[in-house]
Amino acid sequence: MAHTDAPPPGPDFAAGVALADVPATGVLAGHVAGEAVLLARLDDGFTAVSGSCTHYGAPLAEGLVVGEEIRCPWHHACFSLRSGAALRAPAFASLACWQVEVVGERVFVRGKTTPTRPPAPRPRRPRERIVIVGGGAAGYAAAERLRELGHAGSLTMLSADASAPYDRPNLSKDYLAGTAPEEWIPLQGDAFYAERAIDLRLDSEVVGIDVAARELRTRNGERHTYDALLFATGAEPRRLDLPGLDGPRVFTLRTLADARAVIAASTEARKVVLIGAGFIGLEAAGALRARGLEVHVVAPGKVPMERALGAELGGFIAALHAAQGVQFHMGTTPTGFSGGALTLVDGSAIAADIVVVGTGVTPRTALAAMAGLAIDDGILVDETLQTSLPDHYAAGDVARYPFAGDTARVEHWVHAQRQGQVAAANLLGAGQRYGEVPFFWTHHQDVDLRYCGHAARWDEVRIDGDLTARDFTARYFHGGKLVAAASVGRDRENLTIEAQLRGDI
Repeated sequence: MAHTDAPPPGPDFAAGVALADVPATGVLAGHVAGEAVLLARLDDGFTAVSGSCTHYGAPLAEGLVVGEEIRCPWHHACFSLRSGAALRAPAFASLACWQVEVVGERVFVRGKTTPTRPPAPRPRRPRERIVIVGGGAAGYAAAERLRELGHAGSLTMLSADASAPYDRPNLSKDYLAGTAPEEWIPLQGDAFYAERAIDLRLDSEVVGIDVAARELRTRNGERHTYDALLFATGAEPRRLDLPGLDGPRVFTLRTLADARAVIAASTEARKVVLIGAGFIGLEAAGALRARGLEVHVVAPGKVPMERALGAELGGFIAALHAAQGVQFHMGTTPTGFSGGALTLVDGSAIAADIVVVGTGVTPRTALAAMAGLAIDDGILVDETLQTSLPDHYAAGDVARYPFAGDTARVEHWVHAQRQGQVAAANLLGAGQRYGEVPFFWTHHQDVDLRYCGHAARWDEVRIDGDLTARDFTARYFHGGKLVAAASVGRDRENLTIEAQLRGDI
């Protein structure tokens, strides 16, 4: 894309706009001093905030306004139009606010201003010592929100990972493809944790828990006491117990260390086989194809991602990859890896320098089971994310929570972050019900698909639009009720459906 010094679209708010030009609902997009700005009319006057999402820089003017909130079109972050505050993940940094002045029949946006934010609330239930077990999406979001909500006691994060919390969705996308630099990956630098007095302990796998004494023990021998605890232990890749699949040229893709290992191995490889055709597997297939490798995908189903998206959308995504040279071997499974080849059940073999196994994950529940908590393919929690033991909460991939008259365990990044935020409030006595609509995005050969809702079961898919034009929304119904939607090229529509599923509109 050619460099341009042209200002963002819309009027120059510094020069003023007519009051009548500002819509009664929604926002007017413009700019001040070269920066994108949104001007909104609230019940008691006008407000102006920055027009770019603080998560990945999406143009918020293309998002959705609900009440006094603006929601991001790309990844559904949510901000306050009044204060600029980041209300819901995946964005954590607030929008800048701008001074607004009405002169006669015109409204002007002046310089940036520091919004008047209320002081941190006093927790309903102050805690002296909170420990978070896990350093992923849920754990990070909970730690950040706990300080924001006024937790003044000690706050310890015990992470088994060697790296500070990082942007996991990027690992199978741009980072693996080599187009995202290393500095993009950490969610925050060391100063963030120091300034907020978050005691982040890396390489600190918790191996023991004494719930009566409220004490945790790590593999390196440290002991940590707590008054309240959050299990944010996440999930781990499923392993295949097949000959040769425990060797040095076989990888999983879950952690930053995993991604680095795959990248290092790919520099000397020509051919790679991915076992599994789910979202992560196909994102990785696209990323490794972008690196110039010959890419093969092996999976037991007839169509990639058919269980999650249905045959038509699964076929659409498979076609995107096939058009770029990814070779699919569907309806089969591997039997082993040796001699530079992955053998399949029909006796055939695929030459491969490296193999990446992407056959799903299982929740890390061992510690919770040791604590005597209720377990059912995840840690069972109530609507406030509290486990079967008071003062012990769970959030993220490991938590199975009440959903639509049943229970669900959802393995999405934004979902985990939002659960972490709600768990943080409830650790401090808020008693807040978790009622967010699950959302995720996935990237395939320069095509982004947004998905909101949770269709564990569906009996009808209605597709509006044109798959070949990459402009459509697929709606999933169960018993005549809309339960989820997937869209390409219709970001605003996906936001609107999410708001409908939330009951906001």
